Amino acid sequence: MTLRATIYHNPACGTSRNVLAALREAGAEVTVVEYLKTPPDRPTLERLLKKMGLGVREALRRRGTPYDELGLDDPNVTDDRIFAAIAEHPILIERPIVEVGDRAALCRPSETVKELIG
Repeated sequence: MTLRATIYHNPACGTSRNVLAALREAGAEVTVVEYLKTPPDRPTLERLLKKMGLGVREALRRRGTPYDELGLDDPNVTDDRIFAAIAEHPILIERPIVEVGDRAALCRPSETVKELIG
């Protein structure tokens, strides 16, 4: 049976490129979603977060994003506001996220992907 995976990928990110290479090396049939060009909608993001066991705040990327300018470190910022910020600035999504069947993981560091495909 072929391993099928979806990666929410940023080709400019070394970690994301390493994870994609590991998936391909494992023989996975990979669907690549360049999330900066095609951001996941809120229901998709909520489904991924549930599979990862993470809250939306835990999936935020700070470095190289408008995280600080948007005040997302304020504990009073609601999940709705965070989802709205992500919709406007998909760069806020930490990467890469890999989904395999009923499981998903934020594969940072890149070795995390081995738990999904091993």
